[in-house]
Amino acid sequence: MFHADRWAAAFIDSPGKDADAELERLKALASSLKPVSKSLFGLSSAKRLEDLLRHNTGAEFERVIRFISLLVSKNRFRYIDSIIAAIEKRLDEQNGVLDVMVEAAVVADSAAEDELKKMIRERTGAAAINMKTKTVPELIAGYRLWIGGLCIDASLRGQLEHMMADLSDGGAAFPRNAGGY
Repeated sequence: MFHADRWAAAFIDSPGKDADAELERLKALASSLKPVSKSLFGLSSAKRLEDLLRHNTGAEFERVIRFISLLVSKNRFRYIDSIIAAIEKRLDEQNGVLDVMVEAAVVADSAAEDELKKMIRERTGAAAINMKTKTVPELIAGYRLWIGGLCIDASLRGQLEHMMADLSDGGAAFPRNAGGY
């Protein structure tokens, strides 16, 4: 089983380097190597690639070159996209960046998105918000927020489904004889 998160941790946890800058270097080299990635495996390929990359890049790429060489020698370069995604996720967590998915019944304007980002930052203490939006007309009205594994459903459809579930349970959510009726 492959664990992209372990490779991401190894990449980030190297001391004395700016992980954000190193990630950009990794993306640059990885994108140029993807077309030939099927031939990048084994120790001899790793050594040849390492020499080639050193010859064509500067000293600031050394750490990334060694990381790519290790991936190639261990036959893991094919997972580079997963590793990069895991690195980005870890860096976002370290930097206090929160990923949010907004599903809305209608397209929201940028002012509404900015206000929502501001509200989420204030309530969560996040340094920044990476917001992705998706239009889902089936929500009828309102929106659903996905923050990590948490879903906040403020849609009309969600409210109707909740009401239907309560009614099918015999109205357990509504107290009987409330107010003396």
